[in-house]
Amino acid sequence: ALYVVNVERNGKIIYTWKGNQRNTHIGLYDLQTKENEHLYMFEKNLHIISCSINNERTLLAVSFCQYTEEERATQLLQSVSKYLTLLIEIHPINNVRVLKAVDSCVRVQFLYPVEGRNASRESRLLLVSEDKYIEQFDIHVVAEEHKVVIQKSGQLPRARVVDDLVWAQWDMMEQRLFYIVPKESKSTLRCVQFYPDENFNSILESHLDIAANDTQLKLVNFGYDYSQDQDVASKSLNVQVFTSKAGGLCVCCSLVSDIPHEITYSIYFLHKGYNKTFTVSLERTESHQLKEVAFMNLDYYVAAYLPGQFLHLLNIQHPDLLCYSLFLAGEDARIDALQNCSVRSPWVSAVLDCQAGSLYKVSLSVSALLQFLQESKQDCERLAALHCALLYFQHTEDLEMQIIRWISENLSTCHSFDPIQEFIIASLYCRICPETQNLDKLLPYTSLHDWTGVVPGVICATDIISLPVLEFQNAKGFWEKLHSNLESVKYGEPHLHYHSNLLRREWRNLSEEVRSILYIPLFYSFWDFCLFANQGEERRTTAYLRNIFENAKKVLSHLDTWDSEVRLVPLFEEEDYQQQLLMGLMVAQLKDHLMRHLQYVGKKKIDQIVLDYVANLLNLVHRIMKEVWRRYQLHSCIFCFDKRGSAGEFAVFHIMSRILEAANGMCMPLPPGFHTLHLGLGVRCLPLHTLLHYIDNGVLQLTETCVRKLLKDLDDTEQNEKLKFSIVIRLPEALGQKVRQYWNHPINANLIARKYVKLLLEKLGNRQCSRPIPERLSIPVEFLPLNYLTDMLAEIENQGVHPYEKQDHVNARFVEETALKNTMTLLGLKY
Repeated sequence: ALYVVNVERNGKIIYTWKGNQRNTHIGLYDLQTKENEHLYMFEKNLHIISCSINNERTLLAVSFCQYTEEERATQLLQSVSKYLTLLIEIHPINNVRVLKAVDSCVRVQFLYPVEGRNASRESRLLLVSEDKYIEQFDIHVVAEEHKVVIQKSGQLPRARVVDDLVWAQWDMMEQRLFYIVPKESKSTLRCVQFYPDENFNSILESHLDIAANDTQLKLVNFGYDYSQDQDVASKSLNVQVFTSKAGGLCVCCSLVSDIPHEITYSIYFLHKGYNKTFTVSLERTESHQLKEVAFMNLDYYVAAYLPGQFLHLLNIQHPDLLCYSLFLAGEDARIDALQNCSVRSPWVSAVLDCQAGSLYKVSLSVSALLQFLQESKQDCERLAALHCALLYFQHTEDLEMQIIRWISENLSTCHSFDPIQEFIIASLYCRICPETQNLDKLLPYTSLHDWTGVVPGVICATDIISLPVLEFQNAKGFWEKLHSNLESVKYGEPHLHYHSNLLRREWRNLSEEVRSILYIPLFYSFWDFCLFANQGEERRTTAYLRNIFENAKKVLSHLDTWDSEVRLVPLFEEEDYQQQLLMGLMVAQLKDHLMRHLQYVGKKKIDQIVLDYVANLLNLVHRIMKEVWRRYQLHSCIFCFDKRGSAGEFAVFHIMSRILEAANGMCMPLPPGFHTLHLGLGVRCLPLHTLLHYIDNGVLQLTETCVRKLLKDLDDTEQNEKLKFSIVIRLPEALGQKVRQYWNHPINANLIARKYVKLLLEKLGNRQCSRPIPERLSIPVEFLPLNYLTDMLAEIENQGVHPYEKQDHVNARFVEETALKNTMTLLGLKY
C-alpha cells in the first residue's frame, strides 16, 4: 500500500511503499505532470515518520523509527537509538549523513525559495524535535563530476528557531511556521516567517484562551504519520491555523465537552478580534463513536467536519452574522471520500486523509448548492446558501439566471430578509470590490444590520479577544492585508461601510425642492429653471442640482456603453427626474465616502468605481426584469389598455412591487421607466379600487408617459371615464396641466377651466392686495353672471398674467365655453 508522508510547496507528493522483499521505497509524484519518480530505497522494513526533498531534488531528508518497543525488548537493543534522521545525496544517490540519532521523534522539512528563482547551491532544513524545539540546518552543496555533494564534511551550521513549544504548524505554500508556547493558564500563538534571503523573523504574536500546559508536542503539516499522530492526539492540542487570500487569520480548536453527545469547537477570528465557540448537539450517536472535529481550509470558508454528523462551513470574511455560515447535518453533510477525522489541509482546498494516505481536492459544488437552496425550509439556510452562491462562486449568466428564478419563486417564503436586497447588495460587492484594495471594508455586503435567528442544534457564544500584534516592515501580500483588516477593526469596521441613511434624508429634502421647481407653471423641466435662476441662493441651489443631474447623466451614459442591443424590457426609454436625482445623489455621497477613506487611490479612479457601482446597480434591476420578462413571455403590449392583463403580467407586477419595496428599503435608484412600466401593468391587472389604493399609498406612481397614453388611447366608455377621472384628479398640479389636454372630455374641460379661473383670480389678488382670496367651492356658483366673469378674466390676461402659457387654447374664451357646456349638461339640454 502507498502512504503519503509529505507534500512540498511545489505540489510534489512524497510517498512510501513496501517492496516484494520488504524493502522500503520512497517515491515522488508530480501533480502537474502526473509523473512518478523513485527517490530512494532502504533494504529493510522501516517505519518512515517524516521525509522532505529540497527544491533542486539533490538532497533527501528522512526520519524513521529503527525498531518497535517489542523489538527493543526482545533483541536487547538498549544502546541503539530508536529514531534516526538522515540526510541523503540523491543526485545521484551517494553519501548518507546522520543528522540525529535520538530516542525522541524527529520531523524534517526543507525550506523552499520563491517560485521561479534559479537553482541554489544552498538548502535549508528545519528539524522539529519531540523535545519541543525547532532548529534550522544550512546545507551547502557543490557539483563534482556530474554529481551534487554536500560541501562540508564536518558539522553542518545550525540555528535554533523556537524553544519550549507545545504545538506547531507548517505552512508550506507561504513558508511560515505557526507555533504555540504555554503562558500560565493561557497560550501564545506566534508566527515565524522565512524569507528567500535566508533570514527569518517572528512576525506575529497573539494571546489565546487555550490551556496548553503539560501537553505532548502536536505537529501539523510536518509530514503525515498516522500511527504516530494517533499516539499524540489524545495528549495534545487539536488546533489548526488557516489563512485566506483576503487577509483572514483563523485558529480552529476542538474542545473537550463534559456533556455526552455534544461537540464543542472554537474559531478564533484573529483578523476580526473575536472568538466564536460552537456547541453542537448530536443525534443517535454511541459514545465510542464521538471523535474530534476535523478542520478544512476552503479560503472563503473554514469547514468544521464530523463524519456522519455535521459539516459547518464558517464564513471567514464575514463571520459576524451566523446566518452567513452554512450548517449541514445528516445526509447533506456526508462526504463519501472522508469517513474519518484524521484529515489535514496541506493548502487551500486540499485535504489529506492521513489514515488512508489519500490526497483530495475539495470544493463546493454549484449545482449541489443551488439544489440545497431550492430545498431549504429555513431562512438561516436560505441566507447562507444565497450568500455563498453570490460571493463564493464566479458570477456567470447561468448562475445569475437560476438565482433570480429562485428569488422570483420565493419572495413570500423569506421572512427575516429580503432576497432582492441581498441579491443586489451582494452582487455589487462581488463585482466592485476586486477593483481596489480595501474597498471591501467600505461597501456593504449585506442588507441586514443584525440577525437574531438561530441555527437548529447549534449554540454559539461570542467573546471579544485582543488583536494580534504584528511586527514587520514593508511586508506585502497576506501580512499587508491582515494589517489592513486589523486597522479596520480598530476604527470600527461596521461603521466604515456605506449606509443610505444620509442619502435618504438628502433625497427627501431635494425631492421637494425639485418638485417645486418642476411644478412652477412657467417651467416645464429642470433645465428651464436653470436658465432662469441666476442669482443668490437660487444660483447656489441650481449649481448643486445641476451637478447632481450631471452625475446621473454620466451613469446612464456609462450604462449605455455596456448594453448596445435592443432591450427586451421597455426601460431606460424616458426621463425620470426623481430617479435621476437619487442616482446623482448616490454618486455624490458614495464618492465623498470613498474619498475620505481611500485618499491614496486618486479622484479619477474613485469616480470610475462610483460610476461602476451605480450603473451595475441599475443593470442588476434590469437583469431581474429581463429574466422575469423572458420567463413569463411578455412583450410591449402591456401599454395597450384595452385588454386585461394575463396571469404572467400579474406575476411580473407582483415581482416589480417587491423590487420597488426593496429599493425603497435601501434608498436605491431604479431604472428610468420603471414606474411607468409598473403603472401600466397595474392598470391592466388590478381592479379600479385596488389600483387607486396602490396609487394613494405610493406603491404606484403616476408618470406622464403612462397617464398621457392612457388618456389618449382609451375611449370614453362609462368605465373608462371613471378610470380617467380617478387618475386625473390625483395628478400633481404641474403634471395635470401637461397631460389633461390629451383628454377631450367635458369633465376634463371643467376641471381645467376651474383651475384656470382659480389661478387667475389668485394672481389678481396677489397684485391688488396682500389678503389671499378664499378657497372657492368645488361646485360652481351657478348664479354668477358669466359675462362679468369672462370680462374680468380677459382683463387679467391683458395684464400679462397667463398661468397656462404653453396651452394657448386655455383662456377666457375656453372658460366661457366650458361653463356654457356644463350649464347645458346640468339642465339636461343639448348643446
